[in-house]
Amino acid sequence: MTPPRVPALDATRARARMIERLRAQGIRDERVLAAMAAVPRHLFVEKGLAFSAYDDSALPIGLQQTISQPFVVARMIEILCDGRELGRTLEIGAGCGYQAAVLSQLASEVFAIERLKMLLNRARENLRPLRLPNLRLKCADGTLGLPEAAPFDTIIVAAGGLKVPPALKTQLAPEGRLLIPVGDADQRLLLIERQGSVFKENWYEAVRFVPLLTGTE
Repeated sequence: MTPPRVPALDATRARARMIERLRAQGIRDERVLAAMAAVPRHLFVEKGLAFSAYDDSALPIGLQQTISQPFVVARMIEILCDGRELGRTLEIGAGCGYQAAVLSQLASEVFAIERLKMLLNRARENLRPLRLPNLRLKCADGTLGLPEAAPFDTIIVAAGGLKVPPALKTQLAPEGRLLIPVGDADQRLLLIERQGSVFKENWYEAVRFVPLLTGTE
């Protein structure tokens, strides 16, 4: 088992401060707050950045990728959880594995896709100590979704594009929800809810994510 990268007591206090800050920032869903509190974020950042793991900031994780700030993770999941369970969930852009770990606390199943093989291997190492039985990782092109495991009750995308990949909409289950950052320099969160053959759209706050790219590396 990988040893903690910061003293356990410091990490516990830092995590508690993070939850207090999330409450002050407007996160109200106690299920989301409990999930955030359950995952040791310091295990998912570089050793030299462990002291900043619970700050409300995005941090580099290598390969020009970042781990999203805690508020953005909590806010996106809260939007998807509103009035429902996450159910069978697809994450596009697993990165270092942190958000997938949080999702695993709330969803019945989590399928996390990452297009960068080196980053996916790092996510596997980060997640191994947590032994999450309902989480599966795969190296794949996230714009294509994961058709072999569809349909999904929830799809969450941790990268921004100019438009919504059509494959993701078709892989939504009835009453399913998809949340994705849309835009170029100016991105906003777009929530898509499937209601039969109709896809209802609602826009939320501005965010900044790395680009949603095709292919694998």
